[in-house]
Amino acid sequence: MTLIKSISGIRGTVGGVQGENLTPLDIVRFTTAYSVWLRGANGHKTGRLTVVLGRDARISGQMVSDIVEGTLLGCGIDVVNVGLCTTPGVEMAVVAHQADGGIILTASHNPRQWNALKLLNGRGEFLSDAEGRRVLELAAMDTTVYPEVDEIGHVVARTSFDEEHIEAVLALPLVDVEAVRRRRFRVVVDAVNSVGGVVIPTLLRAMGVEVIELNCTPDGEFPHNPEPLPEHLCDISARVVAEKADLGVVVDPDVDRLALVCEDGSMFGEEYTLVAVADYVLSHTPGNTVSNLSSSRALRDVTAWHGGKYYAAAVGEVNVVAKMKEVGAVIGGEGNGGVIYPELHYGRDALVGVALFLTLLADRNISASALRSTYPSYYISKNKIQLTPEIDVDGVLKAVKEKYANEQINDIDGVKIDFEREWVHLRKSNTEPIIRIYSESCDKAAADSLAENIMADIRSFCDL
Repeated sequence: MTLIKSISGIRGTVGGVQGENLTPLDIVRFTTAYSVWLRGANGHKTGRLTVVLGRDARISGQMVSDIVEGTLLGCGIDVVNVGLCTTPGVEMAVVAHQADGGIILTASHNPRQWNALKLLNGRGEFLSDAEGRRVLELAAMDTTVYPEVDEIGHVVARTSFDEEHIEAVLALPLVDVEAVRRRRFRVVVDAVNSVGGVVIPTLLRAMGVEVIELNCTPDGEFPHNPEPLPEHLCDISARVVAEKADLGVVVDPDVDRLALVCEDGSMFGEEYTLVAVADYVLSHTPGNTVSNLSSSRALRDVTAWHGGKYYAAAVGEVNVVAKMKEVGAVIGGEGNGGVIYPELHYGRDALVGVALFLTLLADRNISASALRSTYPSYYISKNKIQLTPEIDVDGVLKAVKEKYANEQINDIDGVKIDFEREWVHLRKSNTEPIIRIYSESCDKAAADSLAENIMADIRSFCDL
């Protein structure tokens, strides 16, 4: 079964059996449920509602877009179709067009056979937990009465939002275009043949950067696993060295995650994208920061350097955004390379990430590898342990929490145990009897050892 329904949307492999894969009927049902929810959420508004629709470059994208657009129209919703667009671009377009919501068609870092519908509210932000659950309830009911012919929606615009997005990034006070232009950076871009192949080179060239394009044709034919992890980035690492480039820039298919490659071909580290950008922002705008519980402790350290306070949120962009608003954070995001800069908008955005990072390099007149060496060095080990279906996973997490009760515990999302020099975070899967175990320490051996110790505890609690 490869159809996953969650509070953030519906995701699955295209084709196959209805209800088990992402089929046209599943797309219609879920889009309809969102339309019904949207009308209820905007019940105070008179007149027709409007939804912004955009997609990444997946080969199924146009097909899914046509179905979603037609369904929205059939539900009496007007559509602004921005076509090929990044996730952050669609988020910003919702606000710019004063729309009531938005749908992004992207399966993010999943392989080419996947696609998804990600749902936005009228602020261009992902739905809350309660809102997402209500959409799922409506999809399960399937009792919608559709509008008659005079009440169907219209496509009010088919227009790209790329230019507006880029201009907004360049206009930010902390993005110093002239300083970057003077450095005459050479940058290799790997956009995994999706929409980032259009927007990232355009942004960089507007900043005076010489761009070497790698996998920048937006045809949806991913040349490697689209998740920007080190093991998938051998080609760009070699290309950066061969081209004597200053930096390698890697984005996922919907351009909300940013990974960087140093001039010597080494990985800057996805966890450290946010750390570096936060360092720059905090040096000019003192304040608080937020990341999720599974992100590197390095952000906490850098925040302390600048006199701010670091806060942790449950995993998930919507949770990070809520915490950022609560504590008035000036920068935040997730350790997967997701930078959220409220000065632009409340969403992970690789465009603003790369613009601020290049400004930082120019401002300090430093190389990427030299910059990386200035930050605390941590290593994250990611593991999981498979349990039998009859095991009480919540009970296991409770037992772990009780064993380490003398340590600093955070249980807003699973169980995170903070030790003096390292941490471990345990989260259960919502779909299978698995506990995911992320640990961070000063080096790989220590992080792996910590994870192994916790997994041994779990096995002892379960008599495995």
